[in-house]
Amino acid sequence: MLRLDLHLHTCHSPDSLTSLEALARRCLTMGLGCVAVTDHNTLQGALSLREVASFKVIIGEEIRTSGGDIIGLFLVQPVPRGLTPGEAALAVKGQGGLVSVPHPFDTLRSSVISPRALEEVLPYADMMETFNARNTNPMHDRQAAELAAQRHLHGVAVSDAHTLGEVGRTYMEVPEYDGTPQGLLAALREATPFCRRSSRLVHLASTYAKLNHRLLRRRP
Repeated sequence: MLRLDLHLHTCHSPDSLTSLEALARRCLTMGLGCVAVTDHNTLQGALSLREVASFKVIIGEEIRTSGGDIIGLFLVQPVPRGLTPGEAALAVKGQGGLVSVPHPFDTLRSSVISPRALEEVLPYADMMETFNARNTNPMHDRQAAELAAQRHLHGVAVSDAHTLGEVGRTYMEVPEYDGTPQGLLAALREATPFCRRSSRLVHLASTYAKLNHRLLRRRP
């Protein structure tokens, strides 16, 4: 069996300071055999981690659309931010990728997908986060699980890790697969989730990371 996490961030996200080297070591320590790096609006972290990792790395992106965030997996080119939700989903599909809906009901996040945008994306979606370790209200996960079941989508459990301590707390065990999008979907039919909610303090770490990135950009 393979330990899998389909939502991780690196220092290439504006709200994370996790270095690629530290992330690679942490994944090995925690027994993760496959991760999707889904930095905000860039593939750079995923591409760079794939170069140094001894485990499977899915090239992903958390895409800021005009209606909130969606995730693209198995990407070859970055999907530009600012597209409509439907346009972004079609851009992912056009690359042969998979569309995931991250934390769809967590209204505490400013980037959460809007109800109207969610309806626009659902026809293209392959999976939905039915447990996101950073959600502070378990009801939001239950709402996502109910919707995923209604729409016959794969429900996935993810860490959404922005710090090293979050990596490996939540993951899924799936059968080994061939590294393709369709192979992953087949493996998800037999997934067993292992879920541990992160402390609310991780959101403070993301706020600190944002401030740190802004200060670095301002330095001459």
